[in-house]
Amino acid sequence: MNEFKNSMLQRFLKYVTFDTESCDDATTVPTTEGQFVFARFLEQELKDMGLSEVVLDEKGYLYATLPANCDKELPVVGFIAHLDTSPDMSGKGVKPNVINYQGGNIVLSAKDDIVLRVSDFPEVQNYAGHELVVTDGHTLLGADDKAGIAEIVTAVEYLQAHPEIEHGKIRIAFNPDEEIGRGAHNFNVPLFGCDWAYTVDGSTEGELEFENFNAGSAHFTIQGRNVHPGYAKGKMLNALRVATEIVQTVPAFESPEHTEGYQGFYHLMGINGGVDHAEVSYIIRDHNGEIFAKRMAFMRTVEKAMCEKYGNGVVSLELKEQYRNMREQVEPKMHIIELAKAAMQQAGVVPNVKPIRGGTDGAQLSFMGLPCPNLFAGGVNFHSRYEFVSVQVMEKAVMTIVNIAAGVKNLS
Repeated sequence: MNEFKNSMLQRFLKYVTFDTESCDDATTVPTTEGQFVFARFLEQELKDMGLSEVVLDEKGYLYATLPANCDKELPVVGFIAHLDTSPDMSGKGVKPNVINYQGGNIVLSAKDDIVLRVSDFPEVQNYAGHELVVTDGHTLLGADDKAGIAEIVTAVEYLQAHPEIEHGKIRIAFNPDEEIGRGAHNFNVPLFGCDWAYTVDGSTEGELEFENFNAGSAHFTIQGRNVHPGYAKGKMLNALRVATEIVQTVPAFESPEHTEGYQGFYHLMGINGGVDHAEVSYIIRDHNGEIFAKRMAFMRTVEKAMCEKYGNGVVSLELKEQYRNMREQVEPKMHIIELAKAAMQQAGVVPNVKPIRGGTDGAQLSFMGLPCPNLFAGGVNFHSRYEFVSVQVMEKAVMTIVNIAAGVKNLS
């Protein structure tokens, strides 16, 4: 793989210079023009590589094909990554640095005293002896998910250079707006034409995920009555006090800061308003479908209790289901998980099968008829100025993709 290490790294360093933050408030697709600029760059790169069926649609979804190089008819496998970076941290003017990490703290910006400290991020010590790509401390890096894009493109490049590795038709796709939950909304599954696919959007080496949260949102609206506080007795209904009562009713220890693994939660996202009108927003998560349904139903009991106490119409609740656990779609086709495990092991990677405490485009795509588990891309500390990625882990991700492509022919 060393033959492609430099091209992979240079590709990634170029990709992160594109400003591709998505924007939750925008109504366009993609939500930012920078994503389209990056997609056009990739479109030309893929054409220059000689890939076929290169299509960039009007919504910024890019598709391409590496044709099969064997006579045997094989399933079509896809690899997917997203163009955008998180709006949680600026992605403009990213200045990546490559360092030979030997342990200890990493000074990102001496001038501004921005330091990736072992005391805050002890996992960085696991990368002693690695080449790490880090930021200058003023932006995120964008390994989420430009590392995934660089790995997919490099894996295709590797397969092109090694025709002795027999494989079926390989499809790749890069989509916008994953970070704001819209990445799969306009994904053309029939055009993609795959039997199954993998998103390359995970974090540390070996991550293999085919379970994610069932996800929903709860938005309480409270209509109070504002009266001059000097004359408010028996008249005022303070919407903010009702809002705090709602918060106190929801179990405090079933929250993100107190849960892990398969434990679900209610996550308070915001309290806004004043005496006359207030709003309370939650997201609701659980891997277990039955427990998730009970969590959603519990919010209805909160609404009912508040209305019984303060009057009908004082509190109204909007509940929305956002996405579901892909496990039920992947489990009938567990050979795609076994294939990924074997591919990792061939690349010297120990598979780490774990549930996603979140969601991916793959969750939505799985329910659109495209089973789509998630592979590691190597990035750590996503969405922050302390984000970094190991070059050595990226190499292993590339070889995992190559091994999956080559392993399809061995499926019975």
